Amino acid sequence: MSDKEYEKYERACKKIRKENAKLLADFEQWLSEKSLAEKTVRRHVENVEFYIDTFLLNEDAIPAKEGIGHISMFLGYWFIRKAMWASPGAIRENAASLKKFYVFMHEQGHVDADDLQDLKETIKEEMPEWMGTVERYDDPDIIDPEEIWGL
Repeated sequence: MSDKEYEKYERACKKIRKENAKLLADFEQWLSEKSLAEKTVRRHVENVEFYIDTFLLNEDAIPAKEGIGHISMFLGYWFIRKAMWASPGAIRENAASLKKFYVFMHEQGHVDADDLQDLKETIKEEMPEWMGTVERYDDPDIIDPEEIWGL
């Protein structure tokens, strides 16, 4: 990536982070209105913030509304490799947070019903594989990447 391309990427990320801050504040309010415990609200917001401000901006400047289609890459690969706290429980928790976030995004008119339904189906169908992958990744007896990732 040239310096000029990198500067363009950085500007795009800065703009997206500003938009994300507003989305996260609105999402937090939306969750609070659902009578969730403050600790639960904070955890959902933190999980979503990691997804939209770290993962989606890692290699490309992807806005949150376009991130709905990237959950499989996130929970099935990237999160497992990059988040030191990745575990079956953390994957389930992040999936729940992201599902809530994209329900919120749908209610706000940022994502359509078909994309939301696809997200829910992806989580339901791929969760067993994500869980198995993180367990294999954390197993010190498994060192062959083909065994971990099913290559």
